[in-house]
Amino acid sequence: MNTADFRRIALSFEGAEEGSHMGSPDFRVGGRIFATLAAQKQGYGNLLLTPEQQADFVSELPEIFLPVPGGWGRMGATHVRLAAANEDVLTGALRTAWNRRVEKNKSTKKARSPGAKRR
Repeated sequence: MNTADFRRIALSFEGAEEGSHMGSPDFRVGGRIFATLAAQKQGYGNLLLTPEQQADFVSELPEIFLPVPGGWGRMGATHVRLAAANEDVLTGALRTAWNRRVEKNKSTKKARSPGAKRR
């Protein structure tokens, strides 16, 4: 897999859009990021997972998934070694990140009061 595959798969999910964050391509649903290509020069795509999801991916396929170094990684940000991934693995991982964001977006909307302004 490569960055074009990552982009194609990320954009195949309902409501997914490509944007840019700090000069790097990102993929959003409901205006919120679920994946990026911030480390594409190192051969990685990045997923925003929960720490538990990250642990599952890393323990199951350590040759493909690894935590992003530092605080972001401790919060679930996960590198995907694109050259080591296949279509099914990459699709499943991106779907997990997309679904997490969709669910988080739903819970955020419910938590806001009807007249509250978004900051």
